[in-house]
Amino acid sequence: MSILKDLEFRGLLHQITDREGLDKKLSEERVVLYCGFDPTADSLHIGSLLPILTLRRFQLAGHIPLALVGGGTGLIGDPSGKANERTLNGPETVEAWSQSIKGQLSRFLDFSTNIENSAELVNNYDWLGSLNVIEFLRDVGKNFTVNYMLAKDSVDSRITKGISFTEFSYMILQSYDFLKLNETKNCSLQIGGSDQWGNITAGLELIGKTTESRAYGVTLPLVTKSDGQKFGKTEGGAIWLDANKTSPYQFYQFWLGTADNDVIRFLKYFTFISHEEIERLEVEVQTQPEKREAQKLLAREVTKLVHGGEALESALNITAALFSGNIQELTRKEIEEAFKDVPSSTLEQEDMALIDLLISVGAAPSKRQARQDIESGAVTVNGVKVTDLDAIAKDLGRLGESYLVIRRGKKNYYLAQFK
Repeated sequence: MSILKDLEFRGLLHQITDREGLDKKLSEERVVLYCGFDPTADSLHIGSLLPILTLRRFQLAGHIPLALVGGGTGLIGDPSGKANERTLNGPETVEAWSQSIKGQLSRFLDFSTNIENSAELVNNYDWLGSLNVIEFLRDVGKNFTVNYMLAKDSVDSRITKGISFTEFSYMILQSYDFLKLNETKNCSLQIGGSDQWGNITAGLELIGKTTESRAYGVTLPLVTKSDGQKFGKTEGGAIWLDANKTSPYQFYQFWLGTADNDVIRFLKYFTFISHEEIERLEVEVQTQPEKREAQKLLAREVTKLVHGGEALESALNITAALFSGNIQELTRKEIEEAFKDVPSSTLEQEDMALIDLLISVGAAPSKRQARQDIESGAVTVNGVKVTDLDAIAKDLGRLGESYLVIRRGKKNYYLAQFK
């Protein structure tokens, strides 16, 4: 099956220029393509995962992906999809974020030097940073009319609120990226999110006016949830690809919680499992949704892709331990990961009574309530129910040498660490 047919099956072809011509080119030669990622934070989030994995699909199909880090355009700010002007970050910050993002992109693409279609990381600051403004305006800017730029959605949507000349110029800079990669890397295809259509087609116009090359563009769909909620956001904020910002356990749980109405679409988008397996799971979601096999497979596959097999095993261990209540075998690292977002307290008094401990960590508002909870069997410590009103903290054992995991009721967890 051709790469475009696979993308079509997975619902990943939102917009495409010259489908017939691109399909023919992809079938006849090894195509160089690129996608850009501006460093707007020290980590990418899962909103960037779809284009990253699409680059990977093209590489697996034999083509050559260029992952572009926008060290230059990141200093300007992309107006696409934004209602207001971005806050400009300093060169040192953008450079540090660029280096961090380079490392993340390296996890998904094969940069081996012993293969013919090795991926390559590029940074557009390498050519944008040394541009002469007069030459740029004469040689590049003259190819764009203001009317043409105003007609693009990324600009038109901002006209009423206002857009700075800085962000207005972003489209020309990204177009120049495509031209530069076309000239130096023989890159003939740019992919991006649906909000990048205007920037991509502008790049195609520039290449058409200044070279004899034939180039193409493909955009991917905006990922949304069936209930209308924004994809990739939780009550705790964005889901990041950095394990220090979103732990592998939290990452796994995010995907495990996918709704039945979304899970098949997300399996198509974010995994590399076969068409046949997806179609089998689609039937199962419709006939046996209580098994949640599709959600479990989605969570395993994406967590392994992003964080690796060892992190996936840890996430599975934590999930199983919390489900069964048997948390005694969790490692110190797994305890810290599992209870990262629960109320936590650092305590010194080892001979503290359990009643006082419950108040100290916020599990009970008063001694009276604490006694009632203990007597009714609503309190567990380190997975063991405690009903002794005279229990002392130091006698309740430790997880990871210093932790007490306290649960009040079925879902309310608190973490106490003794120095």
